[in-house]
Amino acid sequence: MEPSHASRMFRRLMIANRGEVAVRIARSARELSIVPVGIASEADLGARWLACMDEVVCVGGPAPRDSYLRAERIVQAAKQTGCSALHPGWGFLAENPRFAALCEQHGVTFVGPPAGVMRLMGLKTPAKRAMRAAGLPVIPGSEGLLASADEAVAQAGEVGYPVILKADAGGGGRGMRRCNDARELREGFAAASAEALAAFGDGRLYLERYLTGGRYVEV
Repeated sequence: MEPSHASRMFRRLMIANRGEVAVRIARSARELSIVPVGIASEADLGARWLACMDEVVCVGGPAPRDSYLRAERIVQAAKQTGCSALHPGWGFLAENPRFAALCEQHGVTFVGPPAGVMRLMGLKTPAKRAMRAAGLPVIPGSEGLLASADEAVAQAGEVGYPVILKADAGGGGRGMRRCNDARELREGFAAASAEALAAFGDGRLYLERYLTGGRYVEV
């Protein structure tokens, strides 16, 4: 049987995550005749999900900041176990451009977007500019960041209510406020900015038309 394209590229895959996501990746790797190698914190050693791995490396203490978020240790583990590729799963370091760049620097294929793409897409307003430049339709809203609540109200007047305030550096629903009129928009601006600052260290906001009943596909 002709070997798969993936199996010709690499034979061992470091899975830089835990639990369900690690199990899913490990199963997919085996279907491609790729050996799954896992990581674990000290607290997770012996966990049932690690049985899906051919090999497991302990990368640090029980807290994620001491293990699953230690990029240098994880890349070192990949190199030491002969993994020429690394899959970050989702969460933890999956959207960290520094992690992707670190893999590249050490000759480990990062299964995901290049670091430059992550940096571009990590902030929402540059990402929307890139989409516009590529000729793709985007949700109507402010062309860039909002300097004040007054500017937000002016933009909403052009876009039409309801609108939604969003954190430029946001994710997970933090720093977002749906506003049905100018009063709600003025009241929500400071609160959304403060929440974004606390969650992401960046309180900058932009505005979009709120799509009632909208759905999206995430890849």
